[in-house]
Amino acid sequence: MKTIGLIGGMSWESTVPYYRLINEYVKDALGGLHSAKIALYSVEFDEIEKCQSEDRWDDAAKILADAAAGLEKCGADFILICTNTMHKVFDQVQAAVNVPLLHIADATGEALKEAGIQKVGLLGTRYTMQQDFYKGRLAQAGFEVCVPAEGFLAELNRIIFEELCVGVIKEASRRFFAQAIEDLKDQGCEGVILGCTEIGLLVRPEDSSLPLFDTTVIHAQAAAKRALE
Repeated sequence: MKTIGLIGGMSWESTVPYYRLINEYVKDALGGLHSAKIALYSVEFDEIEKCQSEDRWDDAAKILADAAAGLEKCGADFILICTNTMHKVFDQVQAAVNVPLLHIADATGEALKEAGIQKVGLLGTRYTMQQDFYKGRLAQAGFEVCVPAEGFLAELNRIIFEELCVGVIKEASRRFFAQAIEDLKDQGCEGVILGCTEIGLLVRPEDSSLPLFDTTVIHAQAAAKRALE
């Protein structure tokens, strides 16, 4: 079994499901007392968020690159960045280590292909929804990616950072996400990517009129599969 390296803590609320999902997959696959071999480096999220909001992405990349190097020294065979937004610095982090990183958008793309989805909606932080580092990677893989109308973006971002990242779940916010999904459906989307690892803590399948692709679940299961190859 390969050792999985996790760069977590962005936020820790969504890192907990990674650990659980990976171990559940390994348990189901192997039975008995089997569990996953995992090394976790959990960063200080306030430090990362300040780098994001102050447009200091190189500083954020250095923090994650150091984390990745530490995981490599711990024996990780491959590494996951347990957040969508910080894949903006994926290339810098990959350049810092000799072991491969498993890109969350690549794993999501595979899930979309398996489901026969071509036009897909994307929900996430304002960075993920508005910048090209994530949408562009999916577009290169052949997907048409849509985001909600401009009027939704600021509130979706606020809910993620001010509520979900600190463990606050509100019904009003769940309804707002459902409205954003309806907007994506009106744009002709066939499914919706929950492109922030915290969104799955709030939005359930029954809250959506479209199939949901929870990147936390997809990324964690892809890691578990690779570990067992």
